[in-house]
Amino acid sequence: MKALLHRHRDLCEQAVDPLEIAAGLEAHGVTDRTAARFRHRDVFSLAEELYARVPRGGEPGPRTEPLPVPRVRADWILLSLLPGALGAATVAGLRLTHGRPRLLVAFVGVLAVALATRAALRRGPLAGPPGTRAWRTANATRAWTLWLLGYALLGDGLLAAAVRGGPDALPTGAPGGPWPTATAPVLALTLACAPAAWCAHLLTVGARRRLAGSRGLEDFTAAVRPLLFGTFALFLGVLAALLLVCGTVLHEPTAAWQTLALGALLLLARLLTVHHHRHAPTVVLGAAAVAEAVAVAAPSAARLPGCAALAAPVRALVNAWGAAAVPALVCGIAALVLLIHAGRTLTQASAHAPTGAPE
Repeated sequence: MKALLHRHRDLCEQAVDPLEIAAGLEAHGVTDRTAARFRHRDVFSLAEELYARVPRGGEPGPRTEPLPVPRVRADWILLSLLPGALGAATVAGLRLTHGRPRLLVAFVGVLAVALATRAALRRGPLAGPPGTRAWRTANATRAWTLWLLGYALLGDGLLAAAVRGGPDALPTGAPGGPWPTATAPVLALTLACAPAAWCAHLLTVGARRRLAGSRGLEDFTAAVRPLLFGTFALFLGVLAALLLVCGTVLHEPTAAWQTLALGALLLLARLLTVHHHRHAPTVVLGAAAVAEAVAVAAPSAARLPGCAALAAPVRALVNAWGAAAVPALVCGIAALVLLIHAGRTLTQASAHAPTGAPE
């Protein structure tokens, strides 16, 4: 026990609650089986003894107060609503303008939505963990996310045109043009920033309350897993409703399956980032973006001598299910991978305690 205390002394001295020590021990690989070697029934019981052994200037024994629960604040509520509001204003401006003014509206609108989304991701439940050591990972994740959103706006039209032998012109923004843009799915995704923030808040609050009431790691995992999947399903339901509304108002196809898959992928990636798991979202988002880029480039590369076979899988998929099948398949598989990963990592106590170790 003295060796264990010496090894994790910094953790025990800085902790304000035995639950933080339990989460930190779990992050360092200490399990209930390890705790049994120290004659404790689980890691929580072992953490209480470690907390009691560390001198704190006459403070009483271990406290069992619940972990601090984030409060609902007006600033992050407004920031989460801002991307959707600016996205709706941009779409309205595109519908009311033509020619060069339309290009200016598009440029200013995209820039405003990007800045508003960045602000929403820096405050409130969607804010990532503090620290600057992972700036490269954050930049890569941001780049892959921008590509996926750009593909949702322009990718299907570009892919369909490439399969037909084009494109012959730049996108005009008209639904019936040679390179149509999909504004309804992207608008629904910007409006979904607010539901995503609320779902992240519900997950954090529920998980910390269950952490305070759990008496073992397995008990906590069993309690938080339905919460994770429930908030995930809630977000998909709200996103589906937003898609239906946007498609009806704009009189455009909703591309439901690919938009739901992309929304699920982005939500899971953000939840993992918020809870100190940055690596997996970066890798999966990057793989999805590269897969979409390869799918778009394959028809053009097939025009080279002896390279006709490169576009065969993409052509077969597009001819059978349409251009939307490519992002739906890519984002769906990527979201499933992250969902499985989240089911294993976001159900651990170390992911929800303030001292959770970053991945």
